[in-house]
Amino acid sequence: MLYMKGSPAQPMCGFSATVVQILKNQGVDFASVNVLDYPEVREGVKKYAQWPTIPQLYVDGEFVGGCDIVKDLHESGELKDLLKEANGEEKQEGN
Repeated sequence: MLYMKGSPAQPMCGFSATVVQILKNQGVDFASVNVLDYPEVREGVKKYAQWPTIPQLYVDGEFVGGCDIVKDLHESGELKDLLKEANGEEKQEGN
């Protein structure tokens, strides 16, 4: 689940657009919530994750991170492994 500003088709900030592009590059289907439409959700996820910014990515109900963390995980290959594990696939050692 991606809590973001805007929608995957029309992100409303550069950070949300970056995370959407990374997830699309990973080839995964994902759900999203436009926090601009739901101010209470926007504040709620910030409190829940103890993370002050949007976007926020959750995989299997667990907070992964915001734009910078998702970007770092993507560049290191860890995001691919995390997403594979969430889909029940085994991660590749050494990749």
